[in-house]
Amino acid sequence: MQVPMPRRRAGHTTTVTIGGERFQLTTNQRADGTLGEVFLQWGKQGTSTAGLIDIYATALTAGLQHRVPLAELIEPGLDLHFVPNGHTDDPEIPRVRSVVDYLTRRLAVDWLPYPERAALGIFTLTERVQQARAWMAPALNVPLLWEMATGVGAA
Repeated sequence: MQVPMPRRRAGHTTTVTIGGERFQLTTNQRADGTLGEVFLQWGKQGTSTAGLIDIYATALTAGLQHRVPLAELIEPGLDLHFVPNGHTDDPEIPRVRSVVDYLTRRLAVDWLPYPERAALGIFTLTERVQQARAWMAPALNVPLLWEMATGVGAA
């Protein structure tokens, strides 16, 4: 059964650059605060790439409206590799394999609780640094270079 979206929706738009290409991801939530819609804009309206990414976002939205769990919807897109890929200007997700890889990771970071993200292997850069600190610092018994350079996490 399809769950209708409220007439007025809360949401947010994230703009990101991946490999020199600019994307806009818009997400809207249902009245209960869960993710209900996904829109993704890329390139010029009417191009093949814009159409393909739009239909992917539409498919995700259809799944969400039929209450398919977000983790199940995004898992096939993780690590999907095609261009543009590489560095992003998103400080939490600095490198991706494709726009779909970015989309799945951004949706997970924004909408899934940590245990579900961890089960999928999705971590922010900060979380990865904290994980590395746990096994690096005791062995080195010195402040990490990243901590010394940024002042973050230093005692």
